[in-house]
Amino acid sequence: MQDLAFKDHFSKVSEGYATYRPSYPLDLVDTLAGLCAAQNRVLDCGCGTGQLSVLLAERFNEVIATDASAAQIAKAQEKNGVIYKTALAEQSGLADESVDLITVAQAAHWLDLETFYKEASRIAKPHGVLALITYGVLHVEGAVDVLIQQFYYQTLAPYWPAERQHVENGYQSLPFPFAEIKVPTINMQEFWNLDQLIGYLNTWSAVKEAKNILSFNPVDPLRVLLIPEWGDPEHKKKVTWPLSIRAGKINSQ
Repeated sequence: MQDLAFKDHFSKVSEGYATYRPSYPLDLVDTLAGLCAAQNRVLDCGCGTGQLSVLLAERFNEVIATDASAAQIAKAQEKNGVIYKTALAEQSGLADESVDLITVAQAAHWLDLETFYKEASRIAKPHGVLALITYGVLHVEGAVDVLIQQFYYQTLAPYWPAERQHVENGYQSLPFPFAEIKVPTINMQEFWNLDQLIGYLNTWSAVKEAKNILSFNPVDPLRVLLIPEWGDPEHKKKVTWPLSIRAGKINSQ
């Protein structure tokens, strides 16, 4: 089998990723489970530290959660029914026609999609489902949102990898050679204090790249600007992300 490299933007921030990345809503898992003929086994590719994997275990008997980064797997959340493995999404190592659902959350834009789709077609049961999931740019309630949007679209613009555009357009620009299934709109939501927000911003790949080039963390001056707008730093504000899902039936002929 072809050896594939992967772009590792997250191993060095795996601890922050585990602590500060937002949680997916259980409504997402209910929706995905409802698309499947059975809820026996799901493969969660590019699982990171298991944010979605542990929720999938609430609705599926077995979750195989894989990530190419051993550092991410080492920080993954333990959960009964979840088996973590360090593996490329394109080389799952699973048997033919062995999974009911394949999920890729916030990671499809890093994959060799042609190779991955072949692998998905191999391991999916007849009428199995593939779901590519991504959440877009956050919005924070109140006046601080203007500063957040400026930081994302202006300050960090030179440092985002090219693949980020696929996240911004909800994966609509990615090829998807399967019979698509319409799914309801679902948003992600958290209530965070200032330090929780800052912790999340520090997990961004563009922040890591900017730190390497600028020799300082661009989040630090942003925090200074946010403090007077935020008020009490312990006060929690509503943070929302638009959630996009491209789902389709595999081997549906």
